[in-house]
Amino acid sequence: MTERDIAPDRSEQHRLPDPGSDHRDETAETAPDPRRSARSEAAGAGETARTTENGTVAQDGTVSETARTAEAGSTGHQPATSAGANDAAAKQEPARSVVPAAAQAAPRPVLGGQLPAVLLAVVAAGVYCLFNVLQWRLLRSPSWDLGIFTQLAKAYAEFSAPIVPIKGEGFNLLGDHFHPILVLLAPAYAIAPSGLTLLIVQSLLFALSAGVVAGTASTLLGQRRGLLIGGAYAASWGLQSAISSQFHEIAFGVPLLAISLAAVLLRRWRWALISGGLLVFVKEDLGATVFMLGLVLAWYRGEADRPRQWPAGIGARLKALIGSLHPSGLWLAAWGLGWMLLSVLVILPLLNPEGQFAYGGRLQLSEILANPLLGLGLLLSPSEKVFTLFMLLLTGALVWVRSVFALIAIPTILWRFWSALDFYWTTDWHYSAILMPVVFLALVDVLHRRDRKNRQDADAGRLAPARFSFTAASPAAAALVALAVFPQYALADLFQPETWAGPGQERVAGAQEVLETVPDGATVATDISLMAYLVPDHTVYWLGNEDNPAADYVVIDRAANIWGGTPPEAAPHAEQKFPGESYTLVLDSGGYQVARREG
Repeated sequence: MTERDIAPDRSEQHRLPDPGSDHRDETAETAPDPRRSARSEAAGAGETARTTENGTVAQDGTVSETARTAEAGSTGHQPATSAGANDAAAKQEPARSVVPAAAQAAPRPVLGGQLPAVLLAVVAAGVYCLFNVLQWRLLRSPSWDLGIFTQLAKAYAEFSAPIVPIKGEGFNLLGDHFHPILVLLAPAYAIAPSGLTLLIVQSLLFALSAGVVAGTASTLLGQRRGLLIGGAYAASWGLQSAISSQFHEIAFGVPLLAISLAAVLLRRWRWALISGGLLVFVKEDLGATVFMLGLVLAWYRGEADRPRQWPAGIGARLKALIGSLHPSGLWLAAWGLGWMLLSVLVILPLLNPEGQFAYGGRLQLSEILANPLLGLGLLLSPSEKVFTLFMLLLTGALVWVRSVFALIAIPTILWRFWSALDFYWTTDWHYSAILMPVVFLALVDVLHRRDRKNRQDADAGRLAPARFSFTAASPAAAALVALAVFPQYALADLFQPETWAGPGQERVAGAQEVLETVPDGATVATDISLMAYLVPDHTVYWLGNEDNPAADYVVIDRAANIWGGTPPEAAPHAEQKFPGESYTLVLDSGGYQVARREG
């Protein structure tokens, strides 16, 4: 949400309307009977006989399609249809692709088939939360963002507008970024008013997304491959970087996008529409992501209407392509684009103190529009961008880009790489978390389509010679990549002795003394070190702002590396910051200083 360039340690060191269901591809509520054979059924006079396929549920929870007869004594021959009926049907309607019913109906695992995925999500939640608790105990504050979001949650829990003094006196955070979904933080914060609560909420939401990815992969690919992909996702560097960066609004975006993409793969269209539609309330840039998601959904849901043979001519092909796109996906795309424009052009300027979208100037759009080649060049320069792209490709074992899902990653990559701010370009911080569901569920899509084609070829007697396939090995490859890069990212700290040793008794005691020295209800101006810890019981301002009112107390961490190596004394700095006021040093302990305003 808020940006690292203004934090001291970075500068110095409406529910989506349902456009209607389609009876042709809406998921049935019951699983297909595994005993039933696939039969050719006459569609009526003048209609083409269509072959449908039922899914047989394997022991590992996957669904396999077969067009062979499963009844005892079957000869394996398909029932014949008359040539006359076929000719008549061909004259009456254009040729359409024959999409197996199993490709349109959502596969359902057998009872208990999702238990391993659930257990993986529980383990992920435990590991993430453990990291959060240790990070909180170590007094680590990578930026001011946790303090900002804690103030927002506090305001919502008090049934008031999200006024965040850390950003400025009277600053409405809905004028910074468009994230109304964060009102959902209020109940959790009301129960446990602490910045740690937000960290736990984010970890649980990320773990939920891991369960969704693992469960979907297990349903479509089998438990072995599903758990490999789910485990690689749970340990992915994108999620690890987001967890170590502490809470951001993307915490809600990651599971919503995972649910939506999983629903597309499982043909749960309403779930895809609803969860995808809610993304526009997470952050304004995700409207562009929803736009691409809508186009992808339109493509998938219109698969049955796509011509088997494309007509000649570019115009005719384009018309046929557009005609095959399902309206529900197009509505979702329009919903995403509309909310992005509404939030950026109307809502954010209306609520922002400066009357504008605060981050619009960070994109080099005018230069790119004047010179489109610059836009291409900015995708590969400087080298940090190349490394991030390389990591994204490697994370999904390369093959994920063969899925149309990969298009959903484009908006996030473009706005990050077209910005002049270097911390957008790297694998650090939380900016790549939203790409992780795209990468891993795109990989699931590629593998599922490959499996389906292999089964269809086998049913038709087209047996390919046995040979090594990198695509087939991609789940293991993705897991190996996650394991290989794991030591470079946050969760590896759990294996470091200093993580468990704590920050030292003197620092802990000093921080506790600060919290005890500043009385409840007082106004406090502070650096980022104890900002989130002070928010629940105080009105907190950031010392880096210029127009703060004179605070009752000023807190400075002189031991942390957030002042460029030259931390000021609390009392003199407070008097310089607030001319005409007099401050007295009342605490100097564990590297922390507290100055109190006199009079």
